[in-house]
Amino acid sequence: MRSHYCGDLRASHDGEQVTLCGWVHRRRDHGGVIFLDLRDRAGLVQVVFDPDTVEAFALADRMRSEYVVQVQGRVRLRDDAVRNSRMSTGDIEVLGTGLTLLNTSETPPFELDEHSQAGEEVRLKYRYLDLRRPEVLASFRFRSKLTAAVRSALEEQGFMDVETPILTKATPEGARDYLVPSRTHPGSFFALPQSPQLFKQLLMVAGFDRYYQIAKCFRDEDLRADRQPEFTQIDLEASFVTENDIISITEAMVRKVFAQLLDVTLPEFPRMPFAEAMRRFGSDKPDLRIPLELVDIADLLAGVEFKVFAGPANDPKGRVAALRVPGGCEMSRKEIDEYTKFVGIYGARGLAYIKVNDLAAGNEGLQSPILKFLTDDAIAGILSRTGAQTGDLIFFGADKAKVVNEALGALRVRVGHDRGLVEGDWAPLWVVDFPMFEEDDEGHWAALHHPFTMPSCSAEELAANPGAALSKAYDMVLNGTELGGGSIRIHEPAMQRAVFKALGISDEEAEEKFGFLLDALKFGAPPHGGLAFGLDRMVMLMTGVDSIRDVIAFPKTQTAACPLTHAPAEVATRQLRELGIQLRKTDA
Repeated sequence: MRSHYCGDLRASHDGEQVTLCGWVHRRRDHGGVIFLDLRDRAGLVQVVFDPDTVEAFALADRMRSEYVVQVQGRVRLRDDAVRNSRMSTGDIEVLGTGLTLLNTSETPPFELDEHSQAGEEVRLKYRYLDLRRPEVLASFRFRSKLTAAVRSALEEQGFMDVETPILTKATPEGARDYLVPSRTHPGSFFALPQSPQLFKQLLMVAGFDRYYQIAKCFRDEDLRADRQPEFTQIDLEASFVTENDIISITEAMVRKVFAQLLDVTLPEFPRMPFAEAMRRFGSDKPDLRIPLELVDIADLLAGVEFKVFAGPANDPKGRVAALRVPGGCEMSRKEIDEYTKFVGIYGARGLAYIKVNDLAAGNEGLQSPILKFLTDDAIAGILSRTGAQTGDLIFFGADKAKVVNEALGALRVRVGHDRGLVEGDWAPLWVVDFPMFEEDDEGHWAALHHPFTMPSCSAEELAANPGAALSKAYDMVLNGTELGGGSIRIHEPAMQRAVFKALGISDEEAEEKFGFLLDALKFGAPPHGGLAFGLDRMVMLMTGVDSIRDVIAFPKTQTAACPLTHAPAEVATRQLRELGIQLRKTDA
């Protein structure tokens, strides 16, 4: 039905006869000449109808936004005075000689342009219209190019694309699984995979050596801007590799993608141990573009009578840290109150501060409601250790280490952006040497990554001191976003059982849930490891949008609902009966 895409026409097509199909983006009547901006997935082109083409002109006069049409015409150069440098087709226009109306359209519920003020709920309800918007469509063109570039880069390195099952078995963290009832096995359930983790390990046992997959994954958890209940991973695994091998392979892939799609040469990827990242930035995914750092001051405050500081300073699980903000003295009380409210999201019970109005004036040059609770030595130590200068402001966090890290780590990023302290465009790094386990609220050990991660120590050392064990895990971080994470995997049954034991998983439970993996590890499993990138996050970061919902064709809301299809929805009683399911009412 067409010879060209609208957005592909250029000055080189001058004089050619073309047939175009698309949507009327805008209609304009300029003193007897009618202009239609015609849009398809490639872009916009201006079509001109004059009264000489009587039928086409009359029909063009009746066109409205989002009507679907076919246009015949001749490409011609625009006069210099009316060329539009903001359009890729701005050097030309099409002189329309024929026009066919293929379908009409009701008035859309919102404007389909870059200035649309529609709320997200409305945009998602009419997502098929929202996707027509050129800037939204551009994100999906980019996503398509990204997946093609990733496939090319991995295929060049000998990786093989293999699909793994969508219907699988529930994981130990079953509360986060989406469960699928089995009609043929009454009372039993499949689970949708949170990742292809175990299957890709089995492919390594099978000798596939290098596997990858653009994999759909599912996780039933609370949502944020960079989370969705269903998401896409760039998943890969390789045999006979070390951490350095996987890091080298994946870093090369990411460099190639950035160079190819953004013409960006990424800077060096430094490696930072997890402990250092938490100490300096309060985060295991620090944004290195922001020069602010946390400074430990617990030793300076352990002896003060101010229990807000002294309590955490003397608690082995506590932390007292300071965050110096250059030039922060100019902050108003209202701004400080807003930051206090912000850190409260992360469990902080307040946000103490000191303004350094005049360093040379000693304590007289300081302004803070907490000065009266601190000794002169403590104040002097804080100023010295933070490197405070006249005009600076120092924020404090004092609580359990987890609370301080999360609150001050988030505050560091917020203040850095608010005050224009971000330096450079891209700041990648590898975070390495993660702990094997973290302690949950009940004092039990939980895997920081997953229980199939290889420890850096022996099974005996792991059993003797689980809290001190480090893992052979690594995360790629870019601009404060975790692009991907992975590890070397356990390939020996004895080590796998040792990790299960440290996690409180009995031999019987391990056999029930992971017997197939333990069996496979007995049959010559090679050393192997891998990594999974969040494709949606990568597209979000590279296109500069605020949420992964903007780069997923049909995303869910923050309540994991679909306004377009009204999913999730109730199903017929007959269908539930076939599955052997009876619903029980719960209190609202």
